[in-house]
Amino acid sequence: MTEEIVRQGSGIDAPFLMELIKIWRAQDANGAWTNKSDLDLLEPYVLDKEKRRALPIVGDPDPDTLWRLELFFDAVALSIERVTGVMVQPIMKLHHEGFGRVVLIAGRLIAVNKQLRDVHRFGFVNLVKLAQEGDKYVNDGIDMVRRFPDVANY
Repeated sequence: MTEEIVRQGSGIDAPFLMELIKIWRAQDANGAWTNKSDLDLLEPYVLDKEKRRALPIVGDPDPDTLWRLELFFDAVALSIERVTGVMVQPIMKLHHEGFGRVVLIAGRLIAVNKQLRDVHRFGFVNLVKLAQEGDKYVNDGIDMVRRFPDVANY
C-alpha cells in the first residue's frame, strides 16, 4: 500500500495533522527524520486497543510521551494563531505521575484549558481521532479569541 493511499484513507491531510507534521519536522535540526514519512512521524500518537492494554493503569509518563503531548498542544496553539493572528502560548504543568493541566494563553485570555490525567496513556485510536481532537481544541480556541478579542489582544 502506498503512502498516498494511506494518506487519503487516514485523514492525514487534515489541517491540524499537517500543522503537527510541520512542528515535528521543525524539531529535526540534524536531519535524522528526513527519510521518515509523515505517517511514521504521527505513528506514536496512535494507541490502539492492544497498545493501550499493554500500558499500566497507573504510571509515570516517559519523556517521549511528554514531548508528544507538548508538540500536540504546540500544533493547537499555532493553528489558533494562524487563524486569529493572535500569539498563543501553551503552558503545561504536570505532576510526575501524569496529572495536571495545559492552558493555551492568548494575551490575557485562556483560549484553551485542558485538565490532564493518565498522560502516560496519551494517544488516539487512529489518525482520524487525532485530527478530530486537535480540531476540537483549535476551534474552541478560535471561538474564545473571537468572543473576547480585547482580552486576547491585550
